[in-house]
Amino acid sequence: MRPGLLIAQPRTADSLQAVLRASPRPDTTRVRRLQALSQALFMDDAPRSTAVLEQALALSRQLRDSMGMGQELLGLGTRYRRRADYGRARQRTQEAQALFATRRDMVGLANTFLQWSLIENEQANPAAALRAALRGLTYAEKSRNLKIVNRTRVAIGGVYVQLGNYQDALDVLLPIFRNAAALRDEHMVASALNMVGNCYRQLNDQPKALRYLRRSVQLNRKTGDVLNALSDEIRLSELYAGQGKLPQALYYATQARAEAKATKDSYNLPPAELAVARVYLLQGRTDSAVALAEHAFTLSQPSRSNENLRNGSDILAQAYARRGDFANAYRYQRLWGAYKDSVAGIETQRRTSALRYGYELERKQDQIALLTQRQQLQEQKAHQQRQEMRGLLAGLAGLLLLAGLLARNIFLKQRTNRALNEKNEQIAHQRDRLDQALTKLKVAQSQLVQSEKMVALAALTAGVAHEIQNPLNFVNNFSEVSLEMLTELEEARQEPTRDPELEASLLDDLKQNLLRINQHGGRAAGIVRGMLEHAHADPGQRQPVDLNDLAQDYLRLAYHSLQNTHRDFTVARTLDLDPALGSLHVVPQELGRVLLNLFTNAFYAVHQKALLLGPAYTPSVRVRTRRVSGGVELHVRDNGTGIPAVVLDKIFDPFFTTKPPGEGTGLGLWLSYDIITNGYDGTLTVRSEEGAFTEFVVTLPQDQGVPVVAAAAGASEEA
Repeated sequence: MRPGLLIAQPRTADSLQAVLRASPRPDTTRVRRLQALSQALFMDDAPRSTAVLEQALALSRQLRDSMGMGQELLGLGTRYRRRADYGRARQRTQEAQALFATRRDMVGLANTFLQWSLIENEQANPAAALRAALRGLTYAEKSRNLKIVNRTRVAIGGVYVQLGNYQDALDVLLPIFRNAAALRDEHMVASALNMVGNCYRQLNDQPKALRYLRRSVQLNRKTGDVLNALSDEIRLSELYAGQGKLPQALYYATQARAEAKATKDSYNLPPAELAVARVYLLQGRTDSAVALAEHAFTLSQPSRSNENLRNGSDILAQAYARRGDFANAYRYQRLWGAYKDSVAGIETQRRTSALRYGYELERKQDQIALLTQRQQLQEQKAHQQRQEMRGLLAGLAGLLLLAGLLARNIFLKQRTNRALNEKNEQIAHQRDRLDQALTKLKVAQSQLVQSEKMVALAALTAGVAHEIQNPLNFVNNFSEVSLEMLTELEEARQEPTRDPELEASLLDDLKQNLLRINQHGGRAAGIVRGMLEHAHADPGQRQPVDLNDLAQDYLRLAYHSLQNTHRDFTVARTLDLDPALGSLHVVPQELGRVLLNLFTNAFYAVHQKALLLGPAYTPSVRVRTRRVSGGVELHVRDNGTGIPAVVLDKIFDPFFTTKPPGEGTGLGLWLSYDIITNGYDGTLTVRSEEGAFTEFVVTLPQDQGVPVVAAAAGASEEA
């Protein structure tokens, strides 16, 4: 990176901060200054840059500045993506897409689909990445914005690199350099250089690969893009390792690793450590290779970076095989095969080919529309010529002296008409051929749609298996590690001189492993139990139930469960129960399961908000029942974290959850929705405002209730 750039950015940031402190007025000028400050901090301090842009977004929402909101949402998607925080990157990009769709902003939509493609490609999901890039290219071409067109083509080239279609990638990437140079888009040129260098490396053209990768490093250092410069240096290390030049490979890999650790670059640190581990493996330093590769493998699991997980599995499989540990070598070899198939397997290739086919189909349809317009213009021209001929014939009666000249003109006109008729016949014939081609394309398209439906069905089956397999993998892994620790503990106790600290450390590690085994086993059991409950054939016996009493009992049960986990945490609970509600003819266990799930979710939401706000926040949960026209209603409202608007329509989908990984199966609300809607012909709806409240409303129809007079009009209890 140039020293002048390092100095200029902090000075710019300091100046902007001084201006912001001097002018605290919340207006659009402050929004633009916050955006400029975030950009000044972008290369040197990514966390601060992100926090400042979040402030700008909050102010833009307050001012209803849609232009600023669009820029900030796109910028936040980029920042979270470059920090490997793909969950937040997806959320902000989805919000930007909704905003630009409302405004019908073609350039904005092209940018959001480009962002989607980059997110999916970095997580080694090539089919999803190509789908997003092709949609973005359609919007980019409609907007006639050459810069975003070229950037989208670079993204498409990156997908082909992931798939291993290196010649296709070169066909897309090489023509971009001319347009990028004309636009002076150095970031796009650097990205294309990196990908072209990687293509030539995979095609064993080492001189070209080295030349392009070195140019990419120089350009990224020049623009101050440290993150992409480190990515280039990791590629150079892999290139030298493939050539057997281990000192050069180790130099670039260790340099990239040190700089990634110093800048807390969570995106480049795992691949840098894998590059160092691969060199160690080639040098015969097997233990060092295993330690680094396992650490990189662990770092890559939260972000689900399939490329890092695939490379880490490959290194660990080879290293364990050299150590004679064939059980671990086989396990990591199987993982490597699975990750490889997920990136460039037959099914992925089929889906990406279908996407390209669909894109070409749309292009053919556009050509047909253009030919139809040209034919209409020809018909209009022929009609105009016929009108002119009629005028000439009408003038023959008054221009007998010019009959010869007019006869000659008529002959010429008729010859022209014959030529035009022949052209029209040719156009009609071509149109018929295109219509036939379009019919065949539509048949092929319908076959692709049916194929995609079958893929979706297979994905649902695989999703259920995957949800169960994840916790089982953790149980197996921690069990194996615990067995090794027990063996080590037995050997330590047989030593002549025992080491109490080592034994205590091993026992503590065993305890932690057993706790994790218990947690993940409970998660797997929860998933299986939820699926069995949903598929249970015996619906139970319906009986009269007082909904008010049932709500109080399960609210108390959920609260006691909360306090067993968080003893010092209290929640204000309010009951507003309709005394004339009556009894319901239902299965108590089913309706109780719905209530317990709603109450547990409410307590979880207020606890999460309490962790953020501290003593200044008073958590509360309110339960209200009432008789309405045609049925009864039960409301459960909390003042917790709320649900983001972008995921509100997915809240009742199976396996969808807003909780962190490991804290929810995503089946509770799905089962509750199924019980209420399919079991009792009722409704289960939700209203929420992020950061303010969430309210679920259960409605049961009139024929479920038998009105009676209750004793109490309502109650309130404070925890």
